[in-house]
Amino acid sequence: MREVADPVARKTSTRSSANAWRWSRTAETRRSMLLAAREVFTERGFADASVADVVERAGSSVGSLYHHFGGKAELFLALWEDHQIAHEEAAAAAVAALREAGETNPLELFIAGAQAFLEGSWQRRDVVRLLMDGDGPPGFELVRRTRNREWVRQNAVLLGAGTDPVDRVTVAVLTTVIGEAAREVAACETKAEADTVAAAAIRLIRRLDPLTRP
Repeated sequence: MREVADPVARKTSTRSSANAWRWSRTAETRRSMLLAAREVFTERGFADASVADVVERAGSSVGSLYHHFGGKAELFLALWEDHQIAHEEAAAAAVAALREAGETNPLELFIAGAQAFLEGSWQRRDVVRLLMDGDGPPGFELVRRTRNREWVRQNAVLLGAGTDPVDRVTVAVLTTVIGEAAREVAACETKAEADTVAAAAIRLIRRLDPLTRP
């Protein structure tokens, strides 16, 4: 006997396929705009770049940019947020891989995350250089300081640091070492030079040895 197709199931399947297509198109549009923004902002700086520059580079429209991001400032913040997420995911993956290999020493885990962070700073050195210039939308510095405080907190958890002043300042100093090393890495002309800077930063972290108490 011939089967009769279920019209409800067919409609549901069609609707799901359409939604997946729209989501894919939306994600692709967002990616292309962020890539264009990265190129334009790093070439011209935030202040001198325009929405028209970005949409022309992306092959999109002003209306689409405002629909997805809201404006130039929001686009800059989205680019920065993607950069931060890439850092966090790479560092978390490096720490998890080392833990999986059996490492339990908090300092070694911290260093694994730091190395991943510095590698990402070289890979996205154009974005790091943009952020080094201090050329961003109003209020960006407050957003960045808030994120940095969260970074210090996460490092304190990873290192198993306590809440006394010595522990707090130690974690803050180590976090600053990584941040400053990332800027130096991004300023390097070659990968070999960047690797040398990163290695020097790791040696400094080992020398400080936050887990040793006098």
